[in-house]
Amino acid sequence: MTVLTSLEQEEIQYPSSDGEPMAESDITRDYMTYGVEALKLHFQGRSDVYVSANSFVYYEEGNKAAVVAPDIYVVFGVRKRQRDNYKIWKEAGISPQFVLEITSETTQDVDQETKPEIYESLGVREYFQYDPSGHYLNPILQGLRLVNNRYEPIPVNNIAFDTLWLYSEVLGLELHLVSGELRFRNPQTGEFLKTYQQSEQARLAEQQARLAAESALRSLISHLLNSGMNLEQVAQMMNLSPSEVERLIAEN
Repeated sequence: MTVLTSLEQEEIQYPSSDGEPMAESDITRDYMTYGVEALKLHFQGRSDVYVSANSFVYYEEGNKAAVVAPDIYVVFGVRKRQRDNYKIWKEAGISPQFVLEITSETTQDVDQETKPEIYESLGVREYFQYDPSGHYLNPILQGLRLVNNRYEPIPVNNIAFDTLWLYSEVLGLELHLVSGELRFRNPQTGEFLKTYQQSEQARLAEQQARLAAESALRSLISHLLNSGMNLEQVAQMMNLSPSEVERLIAEN
């Protein structure tokens, strides 16, 4: 075994890409975008969770060929910051704990044969595969979990061929297929995780609904006041405080 000096190790370049153009199908790219954005939003309040997609993970110092590029991965216990790539030895030896690969015709052999061995050896606690086409995996969403340092299948809760779910102990989330569409679900709230765009759309819709409700409420208050009722009577009738009624009147 050749032992590299510190200077030799520093001179080794660990590329952030292989120099080839990234060729992802629309559906693969969309699910990668959904997964990484939804998980980043879910863990946005934690500074010790790093979420990334399709970036190089180097796992052996001095060997730039010892690399894998998970479609989506999550690391707990490291600082959340931007990285060109992820070098395990630079991160206190902490490997990704969750990996999701989106399987296709060109990746199915590697996803099912090569990567499980690599991830198992690195101590990746959970490894999930999703086949949006339904051609290569059965079930089309499946997972492995480390038990005594060996991968064992994660139980699948089948509803139908394209409607099922599995639980991720690492994330504390459920991975659901709803009519073949992959979504993360928070079992504590019962809600499916959203992307940045979906979250903003939901926020705007909620804001518009609130403004419309307040506008209707102001119109009703004006009508009641014009009909002869005083402010205290209107407040009591509408189960509001007088100050809240005054605020609504002032905003009219």
